[in-house]
Amino acid sequence: MSVDVAFEAGGFALIESVVDPGELKALAPVMLREGAVGGSRCLLDRPEIAALATTLQAHRVLRSLIPEDHVAVQCTYFEKSSDRNWLVALHQDLSIPVARRVEAPVLRGWSDKEGTVFVQPPPEVLEQLIAVRLHVDACGAEDGPLRLVPGSHRLGVLSPEAAAAVRADRGESTCLAAAGDALVMRPLTLHASSKSVGTSRRRVLHFVFGPPRLPFGLAWAAARAGMQAVA
Repeated sequence: MSVDVAFEAGGFALIESVVDPGELKALAPVMLREGAVGGSRCLLDRPEIAALATTLQAHRVLRSLIPEDHVAVQCTYFEKSSDRNWLVALHQDLSIPVARRVEAPVLRGWSDKEGTVFVQPPPEVLEQLIAVRLHVDACGAEDGPLRLVPGSHRLGVLSPEAAAAVRADRGESTCLAAAGDALVMRPLTLHASSKSVGTSRRRVLHFVFGPPRLPFGLAWAAARAGMQAVA
């Protein structure tokens, strides 16, 4: 089965050796914003991170999974270690960063995170997004790896009860990765992770790519096509 077919069927695919691990470790000084604990949602304004988004879109495998017209709209940094440790309950990624609040009945879940406005748009917007989780460090079974429910991205937005039932029916796939590997996923894919039980550090740069224009009068908080901001 090709990567493209597996990705569309399952909602995720692990791509090996996307970026040189040494190059990623060199970005450590720009990953964690001052005062942030465990991560930051708003790294796309850093030139080094914007350049990395361009590198991902140009990768020989990723470019077949990310639509050509898509732009980078967010980069979040996660760090899980013995000092920064947490579990993530089963969920879907439902919020997107936008430039400003817009009044429309279909928009809900407004919030402000790190000075950026987030909103939960309708499923037809979320279904267009592609996330790329770039592993800065290796992630083994003891490092709180992501667990994903295959095919759940095709089921729309699920209530907690429905999500639990889908996981019980379909099971989970655990994403173990080497440094420099990338997990490409649909944000509506159900996923969760446990606390790390080891002593190593698991750092991830989580990029989101989406269409350049949004409906309902929305605009992205930041969007990068190559190195040029488009909105």
